[in-house]
Amino acid sequence: MTKQDVIQQAKEANVQFIRLWFTDVLGTLKSFAITADELEDAMDGGMGFDGSSITGYQDIEESDMIAMPDPSTFKVIPWSPQEEPTARMICDVRTPDGDPYVGDPRHILRRALERANEMGFDNFYCGPELEFFYFKDSKGTEPLDYGGYFDLTTLDAATALRRETVQALQQLGIKVEYSHHEVGISQHEIDLRFDDAMTMADKVMTYKTVVKEVATRHGVYATFMPKPLIDQNGSGMHTHQSLFANGKNSFFDADAEYYLSDEAKAFIAGQLRHARELSIIFAQHVNSYKRLVPGYEAPVYIAWSRRNRSALVRVPLYHPGEEKATRMELRCPDPAANIYLCFAALLHAGLEGIEKGYELPEPMERNLYNLSAEERQKMGIESLPADLGEAIKEAENSELLHKALGEHTYSRLLQLKREEFEDYRIQVTPYEIEKFLPVL
Repeated sequence: MTKQDVIQQAKEANVQFIRLWFTDVLGTLKSFAITADELEDAMDGGMGFDGSSITGYQDIEESDMIAMPDPSTFKVIPWSPQEEPTARMICDVRTPDGDPYVGDPRHILRRALERANEMGFDNFYCGPELEFFYFKDSKGTEPLDYGGYFDLTTLDAATALRRETVQALQQLGIKVEYSHHEVGISQHEIDLRFDDAMTMADKVMTYKTVVKEVATRHGVYATFMPKPLIDQNGSGMHTHQSLFANGKNSFFDADAEYYLSDEAKAFIAGQLRHARELSIIFAQHVNSYKRLVPGYEAPVYIAWSRRNRSALVRVPLYHPGEEKATRMELRCPDPAANIYLCFAALLHAGLEGIEKGYELPEPMERNLYNLSAEERQKMGIESLPADLGEAIKEAENSELLHKALGEHTYSRLLQLKREEFEDYRIQVTPYEIEKFLPVL
């Protein structure tokens, strides 16, 4: 898509407004609208905004920022009024002199992809599976249905919502592989077909917006909160990954055990070795660690397997021996993560493994939840951090994370997470009142 292609499409669709999207350091989508008359100027020089008002961005004395629309992301929003169609474009954030802004999550992912290119890899493909809940409204957790995994019954009251969401995604050019009810009551999943990391990250931001928009139009609320219900599974974002070079899957070796190449093994080993220090990225909120507990399908033990879903990394065996299907699946991220930073950090960890020749340990095919702490210790199996405070301490000593994010975003993210955890620590919960007030 060129500038002229965008202008022509906007005219043909009678687009009246264009929403310019970008994300803050926590992955919250930000947006402002311009009229169609401003589109050409916006694509030539970008549109200015106040960076000091964006979480994790600039200080007030250096707050001028530029949102530069990416022509390839121009799409007409399906739910915009027919009489006044609105489009959206995802932006790169730049400084007034035109340089990429170091705190832009999209730029951080682009830097990671450049490292992969320098190491000879053309593409980093990702296929995240984002789960979410439907509730009656945003003020509570009253479920919309009581269905279970893959249910096709009258209990699954959200089938129409999922169908309309899939249709909207397809209108936006986003291919969908599956949609189904998940394990938890009122929990659902729509899986996108894998794509290169940058395109997929843009799609995920669009996907989350579409899910929420369609729900709102039907008078209900959709949430990507990792663990909203105490007695149900939390929502995960299992992330499938593979590296390609010269059009071939670098993870595949037809003659190797498990069909995994040396690069694949080292890449997986890199993500396992650095998992604890990257937890602040793929599980960034205090609530994320309510999901990462044994017994609710979320993996917490740092190991890998071929079939065993209790391990942190799984190598799917749906199509064994097929080159394009060979990949790794990291099962610990949740859908509240900043998708750009998540992909960037995971890629850096995997590339670190390849660059430094990390060795992959033997797979753990036993149910790790059934092992005692002593057995896991004897087998050398570590756990992810138990809470955000522990994750912060791991991140504070992480050279890899500093390299992946850059000094600006690394320091800003740590500051924000310390504030979140300190605020969380001083809360007195209903559980504490019910348990301790009557007896102490």
